[in-house]
Amino acid sequence: MKAPLLELEGVHTHIGAYHILHGVDLKVGHGELTVLLGRNGAGKTTTLRTIMGLWHASSGGVRFEGEDIHARTTPEIARLGIAYVPENMGIFADLTVRENMLLAARSAKRIDDIDSKRLDWIFGLFPALRRFWQHPAGLLSGGQKQMMAVARAIIEPRQLLLIDEPSKGLAPAIIQNMIVAFRELKQKETSILLVEQNFNFARQLGDQVAVMDGGRIVHTGSMAELAGDEGLQQRLLGLSLAAHQ
Repeated sequence: MKAPLLELEGVHTHIGAYHILHGVDLKVGHGELTVLLGRNGAGKTTTLRTIMGLWHASSGGVRFEGEDIHARTTPEIARLGIAYVPENMGIFADLTVRENMLLAARSAKRIDDIDSKRLDWIFGLFPALRRFWQHPAGLLSGGQKQMMAVARAIIEPRQLLLIDEPSKGLAPAIIQNMIVAFRELKQKETSILLVEQNFNFARQLGDQVAVMDGGRIVHTGSMAELAGDEGLQQRLLGLSLAAHQ
């Protein structure tokens, strides 16, 4: 069996005096979309930030392609082919969409250095970015900002995307755009670890699912299994996915 692309083993993370992650074990396979579910405060965002090196694990291992990366800096981790889309999107509001995208393309000094076919592909996923190419990013709607945040993460090929609640506050039409975009990324063998509260969105995309509670992973399995078992949903999440269709 092929080793996972990303593996967390016994990861503990402290933030100041607070012990947030309590021995997290998690795997993300090659070309798979793994959904990380859990109630607010369960440790989902801390898990993403620990993988990205924004917070360092106190103990345990974070391995990417078999190599332990838990002590590496965030820029070093990014250079391995990992991109992070935080919940707050992290855009530069005073810069244009074009300038935001250029900053994200580490290998490009000018916009003409970006692969034009890849840029056209991104415009196909998110047409609003072409329309507002020269506009300050701060003037975009919430949905358009989220599109741009994802587009920045994929402006260059990445092996792994860490995405924190991309559908939060978005209109249904824009959520559908996101679903199409993530499906196309999966077809390109991009692995995705997705934190999401919209369970219908998660159900449509997820291959695997991990459920967090109290800083620990309390369940792992296929998304199809969880989506088809209302009793399991109630036990793990306190709700039924059927209520979120």
